[in-house]
Amino acid sequence: MCQLLGMNCNVPTDICFSFSGFQARGGATDVHADGWGIAFFEGRGTRLFLDPQPSASSPVAELVSHYPIRSKNVIAHIRKATQGSIKLENTHPFMRELWGRYWIFAHNGNLLDFTPALDGSFVPVGNTDSERAFCWLLQSFRQRFGDHMPDDAALFDALHELTLGIAAHGEFNFLLSNGDCLLVHASTRLSYIVRQAPFAKAHLNDQDITVDFSEVTTAHDRVAVIATLPLTDNEAWTTMPPGTLWRFAEGNVEAQRVTRPGPPRN
Repeated sequence: MCQLLGMNCNVPTDICFSFSGFQARGGATDVHADGWGIAFFEGRGTRLFLDPQPSASSPVAELVSHYPIRSKNVIAHIRKATQGSIKLENTHPFMRELWGRYWIFAHNGNLLDFTPALDGSFVPVGNTDSERAFCWLLQSFRQRFGDHMPDDAALFDALHELTLGIAAHGEFNFLLSNGDCLLVHASTRLSYIVRQAPFAKAHLNDQDITVDFSEVTTAHDRVAVIATLPLTDNEAWTTMPPGTLWRFAEGNVEAQRVTRPGPPRN
C-alpha cells in the first residue's frame, strides 16, 4: 500500500524536515517505489510536483526536500501500485478545480468494484481507483451544492456521508484539501502530531536528522502533521482510530466523525 503525508498550519511553514524522512520511505527504508508527489497551497495557487520514479532516488524529490516552500496546507504521497500502471498520470496527488478553488487529493488503499457513474464534469485521466473516487467526490459535491461552495460544517457533513459509501468498497485512507483546511480519513492506519509551544527537538525515524523547532518557530506557531506511520522516534504521535474522519484547520483538530461503511454506492 501507499503512504500519506499531510501538514496543516496556522502560519505558512515549510515541510522540509518531515518530507526528508517521508522521501526515504519511497524505495530506501520502505518498498513504496512506484512514484511520489507533493502539493503545496499558496493562497489560491498550488505548486504540484509529481514523479513516477522512486522518491528516495528522485532528483525532483531531492530538490523539494531542500526547497523551503512555505504553505498552510500540504499533501504528499508515495506510491506502491495496486490499481493502475506506474505512469505519471497515475501518480498522486491529483488536482481538480471546483468552485473556483483547486482541490488536492491523495489516497492510500484499494477500492474493489468501485465503478461509480460519472457525468463528465470530472473525468479520470489515469486508471486508478483513487482518481476515480476523487472525481466522484467532487461530482457529488457539485450535484449537492450547485455552483457555490457550502460552509465548513455542511461540506464536512457531506464528505462524511460520501465517505461511508466509498469506504464500503475497501481501504480508503485519504487526504483532501482546497487550501482552507485539511480533511483526513483514517480507514485503517494514520497518525498525527500537533507541534506547538513549547517546541522541542525532533529526530526522524528514516534518516539521522534532528531539528530543534524552538530555533525555527515562534511561540504562536502551530503545526499539525499527519502520516501513515510516525515520522519521528522521540515524539508522542496520536494514532487515529480506524473509521474516523477529521478536519484540521489552523494547525488544530476542528472536527471529527466516525465512519462506518454502509452498503456499496454507485
